[in-house]
Amino acid sequence: VMVAGVGTNCVVVKFQLVTAGPPCIVLDLKGDVTRLKESSIVIKEGCQYRLKITFRVNRDIVAGLKYCQAVYRHSVRVDRANHMLGSYGPKAESQTAQTPMEDAPSGMLARGHYTVKSKFVDDYNESYLEWEWAFDIKKKWPEEGSD
Repeated sequence: VMVAGVGTNCVVVKFQLVTAGPPCIVLDLKGDVTRLKESSIVIKEGCQYRLKITFRVNRDIVAGLKYCQAVYRHSVRVDRANHMLGSYGPKAESQTAQTPMEDAPSGMLARGHYTVKSKFVDDYNESYLEWEWAFDIKKKWPEEGSD
């Protein structure tokens, strides 16, 4: 596991889960990302969401930046996704990329705890950041009351 931004050309700063509804969940990827798997975020079953990634390109063009994830439940891989984000040139300010809208799983069997192994790589298979995080699919958002 690596620490974000140490000597890399592409520094991933922030990872957001943007929903069609109210909550926008933000994972701060600056510094030590190992702590992210210790607490889980809550996702309402069946909600529509997209991932929004904020990053900075420092020196050279990043060709074919991809976000890859593998989702596990009880140590069994249940989903894998690779999202092509595109090629980006160096800029002083942060840049963002978004994935298409997706539907979270729903139903009694979908509810529960999941762990995710995520990484950002380019066409040359250079890995810019790898980290693990967790989420729980629940009947309602936390602010809507308990299940």
